[in-house]
Amino acid sequence: MAQTEEFGEELADFVRRVAELKAARSVPHDDLPTVLDTAIFELDHVADQLWPWYERLTATGTAGTSSADRQEQQLLKGIFQRLPLPVALTDRETVVRRLNFAATNFTGVRAGYATGRPLSGFLAHPDRAAFRSQTAAVARGDGDRSLTVHLQQRPAVPVRATLTALRPSGEPRTAVLVVLQSAGARAPSAEGGPGPVPDLGETTRHAALMDLLDAMTTALLSGPATTRAAVLERAARVLHGRFADWVVADEGAARLCRTTVLGPADQRDVQAEDLRAQDPAACPLVVEAARGGSAALQVRPEDPDAFGRDASGAPVLVRANVTSLLCVPLTLDGAVQGVLTLFRTGPRLAFSMAEAQAMDMMSRHIALALSKLGCP
Repeated sequence: MAQTEEFGEELADFVRRVAELKAARSVPHDDLPTVLDTAIFELDHVADQLWPWYERLTATGTAGTSSADRQEQQLLKGIFQRLPLPVALTDRETVVRRLNFAATNFTGVRAGYATGRPLSGFLAHPDRAAFRSQTAAVARGDGDRSLTVHLQQRPAVPVRATLTALRPSGEPRTAVLVVLQSAGARAPSAEGGPGPVPDLGETTRHAALMDLLDAMTTALLSGPATTRAAVLERAARVLHGRFADWVVADEGAARLCRTTVLGPADQRDVQAEDLRAQDPAACPLVVEAARGGSAALQVRPEDPDAFGRDASGAPVLVRANVTSLLCVPLTLDGAVQGVLTLFRTGPRLAFSMAEAQAMDMMSRHIALALSKLGCP
């Protein structure tokens, strides 16, 4: 263990020196040879010292692992997976390392999808900072913690998260064990809300997408459209409700103009007028789509300011409780005609890759209809 800690300190020193070398790239041209010589020296240090050291540590660890130890580890993994309580193992940044069966049912998130992603990303936006802070405190050794949080897909149900430090055998860093329990009378489950999509529903989902494509084509071809704004509104009405809770249409590319905003009728936290009054240039997602011409699919968006703020200064994605979004440029022959942004909120299932692909196809049809009415 002492050798492992010593290797970790040496590696941390190397990382710091590399950061200093990166900062030295701005030195005058005459001093660059010195910086280059230093970089070569550091590379030699990795090849001649750090890598052989790492191989020795790995070989020692492998040789020291007996068959009994491996059986014990397998037993502990099995117990972890079958615990009746929802349990997650994370690092100090809340990144999920393991999620047991009960936790997948409790959160409605597949273990394979959750692994490698921050557990805080599955919580409501107001709870994320507090959860990350408490997790870091537990990992530092400041003692066990407990706090009440809310899952983003079920924000009305309070969840008690209990955090305790755990030092896995043979690992240099402390992990955090998170136990999730309903703070109310009844524990939420995947049966009563959104959960993993059953494989048997693939045919149904495909048929629904085909119906949507047909409806979009019919809307674009039926009836005269005298303005580009009318085309965007017609397309938005096809997508609204059946495909997305919110549909926001912006016309143009260099100078964006918001033409259509359709949202839920029962939305109280944010109104369509709030989004209609927004300047599209203040929405980083829309600007990026208009400039780069590439679509964006985000599930549980990490950046609350990705779609800007409303008149009160609050992030739109937080106020609307957006759980997934699609931002699609309307592109024809490389020229952007406009941008469509779609939100799904609350317990609704997130946009899938298949749905994003179908939306990409529809965006080309919409762009073709816009091009018939001239340049923006």
